[in-house]
Amino acid sequence: MIKILFVCHGNICRSPMAEFILKDMVEKQGIADRFEIASAATSTEEIWNGVGNLVYPPAREELARHGIGCDGKRAVQLKKGDYDYYDYLIGMDAMNIKNMERITGHHGGKIRMLLEYAGISRGIRDPWYSGAFDETYRDVVTGCKAFLKYLAKEGKL
Repeated sequence: MIKILFVCHGNICRSPMAEFILKDMVEKQGIADRFEIASAATSTEEIWNGVGNLVYPPAREELARHGIGCDGKRAVQLKKGDYDYYDYLIGMDAMNIKNMERITGHHGGKIRMLLEYAGISRGIRDPWYSGAFDETYRDVVTGCKAFLKYLAKEGKL
């Protein structure tokens, strides 16, 4: 079982988009049973009294345009122990990486930015601020495809 945790700031846009895009990809390839895929936030801004907010409506709508659902997904916060549990902790931008390292107490190792797998050194812009949910979708698809190619190259698929 390959365990992947996608991480962004609030866990209502980029990381849940990545979670459900990758779930869709591995399902279509018939290899979903080899994966555990989840997402989390570095902040608690979208978590109130222990209950996380649902995926932000424009992010949900962008996924739906591509036939991907994310019903029931609520924001959760990254925990220190997630570093030990997951095989890959994948952040969306440099600030996510910095906060992931602070929360987990680990630097590098299992922690990388999604677009690094595609040989791209920039982060994925937060559509909460940019409003460009289509751009975020394209970037996440690029990163997820490259991540699956990476796993295949490493002999893990």
